[in-house]
Amino acid sequence: MPFDPRTQPLAAAEARVLATLLEKSRTVPDSYPLTLNSLVLGCNQKSSREPVMQLTEGEVQQALDALRQRALVVEVGGARVARWEHNVERGVGVPTQAAALLGLLMLRGPQTAAELRINAERWHRFADTSSVEAFLAELAERGDDKGGPLVLLLPRAPGAREPRWAQLLTGPVDVPAAQSPPVAGQGEDALAQRVDALQADVARLQALVQRLCEQLGVQP
Repeated sequence: MPFDPRTQPLAAAEARVLATLLEKSRTVPDSYPLTLNSLVLGCNQKSSREPVMQLTEGEVQQALDALRQRALVVEVGGARVARWEHNVERGVGVPTQAAALLGLLMLRGPQTAAELRINAERWHRFADTSSVEAFLAELAERGDDKGGPLVLLLPRAPGAREPRWAQLLTGPVDVPAAQSPPVAGQGEDALAQRVDALQADVARLQALVQRLCEQLGVQP
């Protein structure tokens, strides 16, 4: 039976731990699975987090234990220290693309489909906003046999151009609170992350061109 947030919703700390594992599996795969210490640092980041949290090592371990009981995380034995990885796709019963959207909603709070597409750049590159909306619609229309809906389309807030989506993994949404304006700087932070990703792509391409020129014996 897939995870059902209606009967066993995630606590705030559990959602932050699970979403951080999802994020790091895609953005820093060389460092994944994560140690407990690395996971604590990731949970308490000040960027790309809404709200910002200050979880202790004990609180993160407690969240991991609760998530493991629901088969949402897996402990991987290491030579010196245990590491942790998420099991969202199998535990919740969603494809990789949908798992990325759920992770972003848990980390950053309600977002429009367009914002999700931008913020997902380093997690999964969606072809367009319509593809994001298609996966969100599937998550919103999940039947009872699959654990029920996992996201909710909020009513469009006064003055907003587009409605925002919220995740239901932590239980029912407080709609008035979810419709409050985004934290100042959140859009700038998303843009900065996208610029960083593009710069990394350019650096990789430059290195590739340099190697090819060396092999051909020509100047770049």
